[in-house]
Amino acid sequence: MTNLDSSLGSSLFNTDKDINTNSFFEKIRDLSVHHYQNCIEYKSIIDSLFIDFSSLSSLNEIPFLPTSLFKEFELMSIKRSDVFKIMTSSGTSGQSVSKIFLDKNNATKQTQALSSIMRTIIGSKRLPMLIIDNSDVVKNRNLFSARGAGILGFSMFGKDHTYALDDKMKIDFKVVNSFAEKYHGQPVFVFGFTFMIWQYFLSELESRPNCFDFPDGILLHGGGWKKLQDQEVSNDDFKSYVRKSTGIRKVFNYYGMVEQTGSLFVECEEGYLHPSCFSDVIIRDPYTLRPLSVNNEGLIQVLSLLPTSYPGHSLLTEDLGLILGDKCCACGIKGKYFKVNGRVPKAEIRGCSDTHSVTR
Repeated sequence: MTNLDSSLGSSLFNTDKDINTNSFFEKIRDLSVHHYQNCIEYKSIIDSLFIDFSSLSSLNEIPFLPTSLFKEFELMSIKRSDVFKIMTSSGTSGQSVSKIFLDKNNATKQTQALSSIMRTIIGSKRLPMLIIDNSDVVKNRNLFSARGAGILGFSMFGKDHTYALDDKMKIDFKVVNSFAEKYHGQPVFVFGFTFMIWQYFLSELESRPNCFDFPDGILLHGGGWKKLQDQEVSNDDFKSYVRKSTGIRKVFNYYGMVEQTGSLFVECEEGYLHPSCFSDVIIRDPYTLRPLSVNNEGLIQVLSLLPTSYPGHSLLTEDLGLILGDKCCACGIKGKYFKVNGRVPKAEIRGCSDTHSVTR
């Protein structure tokens, strides 16, 4: 079994693979053995591939599961009686959703990991939090979705939680202005899902530039890039609109999924995504599934030390991306840095903000 506590005790982004590759590989391999011994379905898959974990010698050889498998099977490496929480992915009408089974230990480790990552973004103190959404998404359990779960998850890092949108998904200017006046000159934490921020906040502010002023604000956003790409809105465009409309200069995109909750890949000031000390990423050829070298686009494989109650430690996603370097980013963080280019063509649209049409 892996020791997450030791990973959390080290530098969070000390991921120079020249130093840490062997340690990370050994932990992932041990975690694979753990799931092989405790999950019948995972064992069946590994046996069908004739994989001998003792013969593996590198991270690239670690077997992976497609994320879509969690929509078809209830995969767990614990007794059903030990299930503490079941997390589900977002999905529009008619789509199946992933089910992730957590015991108390795994849920705790996810929270610890997420807290460590968030400290690198907003610091150790809880900040006043402006949520770019409406409160119904968490109040009304009939409307509750992955979007609501995401808001609740990140809310633990804020205080005085204030929702920027009313029940008609319009900006509540009275509420937001009050929040801005109350915390003028102080750091604030702004959170929302990318498409929600664009569609219901920035678009409404387009004709009202400089309406709000949050010079010390920190915006964290993720999900919903598919719809923005369809509108030809780039990451740089998004940041530019945020700065013009709100004065926020610190804007961080993140890449993550319910199948590996807690293992967020967070954007640095250079605009690139980085693994933390308990995660990694590999890019694979869409046709041969062989690992690709730097600057070659392919399917994103994500690896994490966190999933212990279900075999989600090595997953092949339906997202396309490429590793831009594997030594040291211009931001100073050592190790791999990468970007996500979008979904595989014809893949299901998913993401917390993509489900807006069916969660209200």
